[in-house]
Amino acid sequence: MYWTKYLQPRRQAFEIVLERAKERNEVEESLEAGLVFDAMSGIMLYALIFPPANESWKDYVRRTLYFFKGKIDLNF
Repeated sequence: MYWTKYLQPRRQAFEIVLERAKERNEVEESLEAGLVFDAMSGIMLYALIFPPANESWKDYVRRTLYFFKGKIDLNF
């Protein structure tokens, strides 16, 4: 139920956004939408359950997503 009602629609929407970014050459063609969505969701969920003590939530998520640098523009 949770997958069908919440995660799957968001994952599909994210895939559309990522495909458009690929068409504009904003991200690498080989980037897998499902992998990126799952990684970002996991990092954000962890940060919500265990808030970082020494930095803002936004800075924590940005730092942990650093391995995507060069594939995704992290200047938000």
